[in-house]
Amino acid sequence: MNAPWKPGGPNGRDPFHAYVCDDHSLDLLRAVVQEMGWPIERVHKGGLRNAVQSLSMTASPNVLFVDLSESGDPLNDINSLAEVCEPGTVVIASGQVNDVRLYRDLVASGIQDYLLKPLSVDAVREALVNAQAVFAAPKVDISDDRPHLMVTVIGTRGGVGASTVATSLAYLSSAKGKRPTALLDLDVHFGTGALSMDLEPGRGLTDAVENPSRIDGLFIERAMVRASETLAILSAEAPISQPLITDGSAYYQLEEELRSAFEWTFIDLPRSMLVQHPHLVHESNVVIVVTEFTLAAARDTIRILSWLKSNAPQSQVLVAVNKAQVGISEIARKDFEHSIERQVDLIMPFDAKVTTQAAKLGKTVAESGRASKLGQAFLTLSSLIASSGAEMVSGSNGAGKKNGNSLISRLLEVKLPKPGKGKAKTETDAELIAE
Repeated sequence: MNAPWKPGGPNGRDPFHAYVCDDHSLDLLRAVVQEMGWPIERVHKGGLRNAVQSLSMTASPNVLFVDLSESGDPLNDINSLAEVCEPGTVVIASGQVNDVRLYRDLVASGIQDYLLKPLSVDAVREALVNAQAVFAAPKVDISDDRPHLMVTVIGTRGGVGASTVATSLAYLSSAKGKRPTALLDLDVHFGTGALSMDLEPGRGLTDAVENPSRIDGLFIERAMVRASETLAILSAEAPISQPLITDGSAYYQLEEELRSAFEWTFIDLPRSMLVQHPHLVHESNVVIVVTEFTLAAARDTIRILSWLKSNAPQSQVLVAVNKAQVGISEIARKDFEHSIERQVDLIMPFDAKVTTQAAKLGKTVAESGRASKLGQAFLTLSSLIASSGAEMVSGSNGAGKKNGNSLISRLLEVKLPKPGKGKAKTETDAELIAE
């Protein structure tokens, strides 16, 4: 919901509103607000429900103080508040529940601070001063000498591990590369970007799809969930009973805003979106096609590579085979490369122990299994992205002539090895997968 314009501050908003449940908080806040030069009549009696009702009819203030004391489910109620608040509002909450987990969840959902009741004058004053400073802080743009790098990760089949690759690469960019990094998970109903890092996704992505006009720099600041100082995630778990109808403009706007706010952006792009919203890869510098050594994956790798060649010629395309197991595959590496008419850039081994441990710890595979062969493979892939991004290379690799009209024959057609060389080739493939 977009509230009507209302005069007040320099941006047309009131500087401050408060909604509190008890007389002690009401009197204390009015005293601090008067001290700061704000109108005391903007401090109202009534908690979060009153705030939602009032802000659905009027413009949001610059700084909003809400009391959660009467709220049975603070997290869900904060989400309902987000639906009526305009982007850029700095929210401070107070309540009686002294729980570190609740504090972290509330901060992750987008509020600025959470104050434990009973309130003190010094704590309220400090929180309001900090909120005012956050609102008034100038936007910091990425300097031109550090160009933005956008990396799109696409899985050729469901379950190949594209989301695992995207989250791990985003973690490495932020933790190892120390770059301000964004992860945009565009699987709005079933995305696992936030889940893999043990975070609540919030409503930011859903709100963006439903109201593209709200997307701006302040919206990005508020909607994204912080995984660390240098990594922010925009993900969703939209109700599967509510289809989201969009022409894709919201996704494109999100990409543009992330481009101006971060150095690197990783996009976990469901393959179906290539059909529905082809413009989403037009600005990608690097596209990672995650696949596996199966017949169906080989077929879809061929189709996606051909599509990328026509629709994203500016992108450097990397093919990464995930979940590779020695001696257990439908198609050998040589057959696979022959069918897709290019070499595989990286093979990542299957490691059930590392992936299971990462899921239990709520960490990315690259972080949980950094000493494993799979973790080292992610480091190698991250280095490939860095070098590809630095060069900003355009084009695709090694296209040759296609032989035969049958899809199955084209996928499986292989030149027979010369006598005495077949075994050596098999051993080489096994060594590459193990590495």
